[in-house]
Amino acid sequence: MVLVLALAFLVVPVAELAVLIALGQQFGYLTTFAAMVVLSLTGAWLARREGMGAWQRMQTALAEGRMPTAEAADGAMILLAGALLLTPGFLSDVVGVLFLLPPVRAGLRRWLPVLAARRLLGGRRRDRVRVEWVDGRSRTTVPPGGDGSGTSVTWGPPEVEQPPRSTPPGSS
Repeated sequence: MVLVLALAFLVVPVAELAVLIALGQQFGYLTTFAAMVVLSLTGAWLARREGMGAWQRMQTALAEGRMPTAEAADGAMILLAGALLLTPGFLSDVVGVLFLLPPVRAGLRRWLPVLAARRLLGGRRRDRVRVEWVDGRSRTTVPPGGDGSGTSVTWGPPEVEQPPRSTPPGSS
């Protein structure tokens, strides 16, 4: 975690500054500034459009009575994209605009359960993690030396609906 914070607060700003200086020397400072403004405005417009679409899809999912997992993941990535677009610099703007593109978000949604599974392992190599994907596919990963027991991560709607109780709890 410390390494991630060090990268976020030390390496990224230096890289952003180096890219800005290099582009300014190559194309001129006014052109570089104009390109940054255009990229930021385009990203803000795209973030608003995609954010409203994700909100509407989430509302539709809730109205249909299903858990909006993909929609919530999209909303989180759009929110992250908006934060990156607010950060000055080309690298953060490019990453932010990438997070706004639906195909990129779909690919990242496929990786999120894998990342969650790795975090659940917490360094334990003997566990097996079964990851249920949003589209219904499942994959089982058994790390080297694993014994096959372990954790199950479900990503998406439940496979089996819980039947309603016929009698209230506590009454016989």
